[in-house]
Amino acid sequence: MSTTSDQTPFSTLADALVHTVQAALPLIRSTSDADSTRLLAPGKWSRKQILGHLIDSAANNHQRFVRAQEQPSLVFPGYAQNHWVSSQRYSERAWSDLVALWESYNRHLAHVVASIPEERRATWCVIGDGEPVTLGFLVTDYIRHLRHHLEQIEAR
Repeated sequence: MSTTSDQTPFSTLADALVHTVQAALPLIRSTSDADSTRLLAPGKWSRKQILGHLIDSAANNHQRFVRAQEQPSLVFPGYAQNHWVSSQRYSERAWSDLVALWESYNRHLAHVVASIPEERRATWCVIGDGEPVTLGFLVTDYIRHLRHHLEQIEAR
């Protein structure tokens, strides 16, 4: 599935998430530890740092996907991506460990997304000082964000 919208059923979004992970794994797994550590361009992140960022995104969105089912609206803290990536020192981790964590976390998130009741789709969520968005938008945007960064990792 190449396109999704914030009206796509959660079960379909969960399937799209699993498919995205499965499609990316062969190339990601074939990347060497040395290649994963190299910066993609001056001032840019390495593949390890990008995958670490995607793990952070999974962790932050996991909280959002679960907590947004509790109340009619929620406010979440923002995400200081550079701080999270640098403080966790992803460059020092083995590529295979990061890949395994990323894969497992996203498979779990797909399970979580598939379990969201459709009547929670319109729950309003505010992240940091951003504009309010719906839970349906957050799930759809998570998959879009994941695909964007996977393209960066997969670029050779």
